Amino acid sequence: MTDTRPPRTEGPRGPADDGARPDTTIVTRAYRGGQLIAHDFPLHEVSDHLETDGCHVWIDLTDPTADDLASLEDELGLHELAVEDALQDGQRPKVDRYDNHLFTALYDVRFDRASGVLDTSEVKAFITERALVTIHHPEFDVTRLQATFDQNRDLASHGVSYFLWGLLDCVVDRHFDATDALDDEIEGIADDLFDPAPRTIDVQKRSFALRKSLVQLRRVASPMREVLNTLLRRDLKEVDSAMHPYFQDVYDHVLRVAEQNDSLRDLVSTILDTNLNLQSNRMNLIMKKVTSWAAIIAVPTAITGFYGQNVPYPGFQSAAGFVTSCVLIVAIGGLLWWQFKRRDWL
Repeated sequence: MTDTRPPRTEGPRGPADDGARPDTTIVTRAYRGGQLIAHDFPLHEVSDHLETDGCHVWIDLTDPTADDLASLEDELGLHELAVEDALQDGQRPKVDRYDNHLFTALYDVRFDRASGVLDTSEVKAFITERALVTIHHPEFDVTRLQATFDQNRDLASHGVSYFLWGLLDCVVDRHFDATDALDDEIEGIADDLFDPAPRTIDVQKRSFALRKSLVQLRRVASPMREVLNTLLRRDLKEVDSAMHPYFQDVYDHVLRVAEQNDSLRDLVSTILDTNLNLQSNRMNLIMKKVTSWAAIIAVPTAITGFYGQNVPYPGFQSAAGFVTSCVLIVAIGGLLWWQFKRRDWL
C-alpha cells in the first residue's frame, strides 16, 4: 500500500533520549496507587520508576528503530522475536506469549466517507507486569488513547491492565465507528437504487469500493475475538482479574462489529444483485416500448405500400383512395396504441 503518512513531528522528550531519533515521538506516563506521578520523562528513567514499588509505566513510541527499542529490550527483558515483529509491518492481529511478557498486534482504522476507502494502521504493544509499550505510525492518534486514560482514571489502580484495556477499547471503538459509517453509506446507496434518474455506474463503483473496505475491516476486526479470548484467560498474570468485566465489554463490542460487518457484506451483495436486476428490468421495459412503437409504425408502412402498387384497385388514382389509406392508418395505428397502452406496453 502506498505510504501516505504525514510528516513526523518531534514530541516531548527529556534531555536524554537513549539514542532515539529526532523524528521519533515519545510519550511516557507513570502511575502509582492510581495517580499519575510523572509524564513525558526520558526512556532512561523508565527503570527508575519500575524500581519503585507499586509504580506502572506506559511508554508510547512513534516509528521507532531497532536502536530506539534496544534500551527497552534490555530494561524490560523483551524477547528478540517480539522486537522483530514490532519493527516489521504486515502482522496479523494476534497475541504472542513469552516468558515474562506478552506481545500484541492490533489495527487502528479510519474510514473516508468521500472516497469510501478504509485506511488501516498497525499498533503493536509489549505487555509486562508493570509496563505497557505501544508502537505505531503517525497515523494513529495517540491523543485519543491519552483521552481514554484520562476519562477512566478510577481504573488506574489496576496498573498495566488499565493501560491494555484503554488501548483495546480505543482501537475497537474505531472499528465500531468505521462500521457505523459504512452502514450509513450503504443505506445511502440502497436509497439511490430507486432514484428516478438512475445512476448505475455511480452505484456500482461506490458499492465495489464499500465492499472492499468491508473486506479490509473484516480482516483486521475479526481476529480481535481471538485476541480478547486470549487476554481473558485466567492464567495470564499480566491481566488483573478485576478488569475482566471491562475486557468482556470490549469483547462484546468486537462481536457486534463482526456481526454487523457480515450483515453489511450481505447487504452490499444484495445491492449489487438488485442493481443488475433493475438494469435488466429497465432494458426489458425499453425493448417493450421500442417493439410496440415499431408495430405501430409498421401499419402506415404496410398500408402505403399496398396503395403504392402499380395495378388498378378500388380508389386507384383518386382522392377516395388517399382518404381511405389515411383513415386506415389513423384507425389501425390508434387501435394498436390503445391496446398497447392498456397493457402497459407503452
